[in-house]
Amino acid sequence: MNSEYPISEADESMALRLIGWVVADSVRADRMLALTGLDPASLRAGLSDSALLGALMDFVISHEPDLIACARDLAVEPAALVAARARIGR
Repeated sequence: MNSEYPISEADESMALRLIGWVVADSVRADRMLALTGLDPASLRAGLSDSALLGALMDFVISHEPDLIACARDLAVEPAALVAARARIGR
């Protein structure tokens, strides 16, 4: 990550971990792809785009059961995911 990148390394890492959590489950990944209109290639290509990272974080954060499960599996507080998302959106 270079200094001109719009988000911190910590927030980028959190977003990528969250996305990894989504795609680790085929049902959840299929739902995310269907709802976002992305395909696997565009998802991979967009992983350096802060707007896409934020939108994919919204996918998890906006569904409380997913937010809680993701936070648990990533060993972070749900509020940490929400805070990282807020900083990415700036």
